Amino acid sequence: MKLYLVPTPIGNLDDITLRAIKVLQQADAILAEDTRTSGVLLRHLNISKPLHSYHIFNEHQTVQRLVNQLKEGKTLALVSDAGTPGISDPGFLLVRECIKNNIPVECLPGPTAFVPALVNSGLPNDRFTFEGFLPHKKGRQTRLTELAEEERTMVFYESPHRLLKTLQQFADVFGADRPASVSRELTKVFEENQRGPLSELIAYFAQKTIKGEIVICVQGREPKKSGRRSDQREGREIDNDDEDE
Repeated sequence: MKLYLVPTPIGNLDDITLRAIKVLQQADAILAEDTRTSGVLLRHLNISKPLHSYHIFNEHQTVQRLVNQLKEGKTLALVSDAGTPGISDPGFLLVRECIKNNIPVECLPGPTAFVPALVNSGLPNDRFTFEGFLPHKKGRQTRLTELAEEERTMVFYESPHRLLKTLQQFADVFGADRPASVSRELTKVFEENQRGPLSELIAYFAQKTIKGEIVICVQGREPKKSGRRSDQREGREIDNDDEDE
């Protein structure tokens, strides 16, 4: 009896871990966000297991049934279309109910899109905030206004058809000269990472046909002046007044 959360490749199928393969092979059934997408991966790995649909539109209806199956002693593996389940993908409700029912839950380490995008952005990554997808309409402007004061690097997911609109909104709220990066098609043949002020990114992508999943990283605002500064290399904070002692 156990629920495994199994990260799957975000593009390059070779990024699956040996442990993930072993868990998928041993599970009684695999829960997939899109059975067609996960079916491609399973065929690539030569794994044949019962594959059940588990996505945002049926999550509430299926959680209790899955909890009952786990209580009966089954081992289930939850995968998303790409990356780690629960990160902007279904999974939270099932994990929460398993914990409430004392069902063991284990999450394997593995691919997730925002980590490589953040690390190769060239922006500060000792402290950051993951925002995922912003609200499309209601609450979007409110959230952006709140983030205008954020000092940490901000990480967002976005779809291709909304990229330019989102970059323009960022420029309006954060300033057109705010450093940022846009990563798309990570781990795939046509991976692209563009870095620069928001104004340059807007001009660049306005001339392109935009495809693929996208991660946007935006540098936080300059911190307010204080008597302390952080030392990222040492992982500690230094009092400027005491540095010469």
